[in-house]
Amino acid sequence: MWKLIVLGLVTIFFLYVSRASLRKPSSHGFYRFFAWECILVLFLHNVELWYTDPFSWNQLIAWTLLFASLVPLAFGVRSLRSRGAPASERPGDQSLLAFEKTTTLVSSGVYAYIRHPLYSSLLLLTWGIYFKMPDLTGTAMAAVASAFLIATARADEQECLQFFGKAYQHYMQKTKRFIPYLF
Repeated sequence: MWKLIVLGLVTIFFLYVSRASLRKPSSHGFYRFFAWECILVLFLHNVELWYTDPFSWNQLIAWTLLFASLVPLAFGVRSLRSRGAPASERPGDQSLLAFEKTTTLVSSGVYAYIRHPLYSSLLLLTWGIYFKMPDLTGTAMAAVASAFLIATARADEQECLQFFGKAYQHYMQKTKRFIPYLF
C-alpha cells in the first residue's frame, strides 16, 4: 500500500513540474516525464531489496552505477549554471525548467564530451536501480525508461537546433550523446 501512496505523491510532483511540457508533446520535457515515471516504478519495484546481499555481483554493479550517476549530474548542472547564462525567460519555449533556460551554448566541461550529461546520469541511475534486482519486470521498465530518455535527448537536440542554430549543429558533430567517444 505504501508503494501506491509514494507512486501517487511523486507522480503528482512530476506532473506539476512537467505541466507545461505535457501540453507540448514534441518537447523534451514530455518524454522526460515518462522516463521519470518508469524510473520511479522501477525504484518501487526494487526498493525492498536495496540492501539485500550487499556484496553480490548485481549489488556491486548497482552501487557502481548509482554512484557513477552522480558524476555527470554534478558536472552537468554546474556547467549549465556557470556557463549557460540562464535567463528567467527564454524566448520560444515556456516549458523549460529554470536551469534549462540557457542563453549561451555550453560546449566546455563535461559538455565537451557529451551533449546530455543529465540524461546520461538518469540512464546510469535507471540501470543502477535495475541491477538491485534484475528480473524480467525490471528489464522491461529499464528498457522503456532508456527509450524515453533517448527520445528526450533527441527532442532536446531539436529544440537546441532551433534556438542555437548552426552552432549547435557543429557542436553535435564534435560530441556524442551519452557516452564520450562512443554513443
